[in-house]
Amino acid sequence: MDFDKQLIAGKLRRWEKYLDNYRLPQWEDIPDIGLYMEQVIVLLKEYLDYFPPELKEEQFITAATINNYVRKKIMPEPVKKKYYRSHIAYLIIICSLKQCLSLSTIQTMLPLGLSDDELRETYNTYAQMHQISAVYFTKHVRIAACGILDHAPEPEGEFTTDRPSDLITAAAIISGFARLLAEKLLLLEGKTLENGGSIEVM
Repeated sequence: MDFDKQLIAGKLRRWEKYLDNYRLPQWEDIPDIGLYMEQVIVLLKEYLDYFPPELKEEQFITAATINNYVRKKIMPEPVKKKYYRSHIAYLIIICSLKQCLSLSTIQTMLPLGLSDDELRETYNTYAQMHQISAVYFTKHVRIAACGILDHAPEPEGEFTTDRPSDLITAAAIISGFARLLAEKLLLLEGKTLENGGSIEVM
């Protein structure tokens, strides 16, 4: 395989900068006014915009997939065809984890029947772990790719937890980013900055 080192380094730097500043929405920032399916899809694409634009064309979230999640009882049913904060929180977690986990595994991690308080706590913990894991991931990619980026590895502290659920969540999130990184870089095969390769994030 033929890759342009300068193009890869530029992509890595820009993606790292983007992910360092990326945040899932806070619980209270998720709309709770009752949205229709089309509005939910637009919102999810906005919330999960760290997916490479080349891969977004595959439509990672559609009305059919949401209806499938409801049918399989992976998320609550809409209320009179409207989706509220709890539905959107489920969808954010499901859509970001399905990059690396089966739906049955996600269903185990995120069961139906949670109270509003339980779901708020679950979502807030997930959003926090998503941010921690994104930073952890990009730091370790920087170390692993020091030969490409032409710098010496930096000393690193280790993320630790005494909660298995945090470790499982972090592992799942890191797995998703790793898969996306591999797909993102494979899209650059045979390209250079001169023949159509771009280092723009979006």
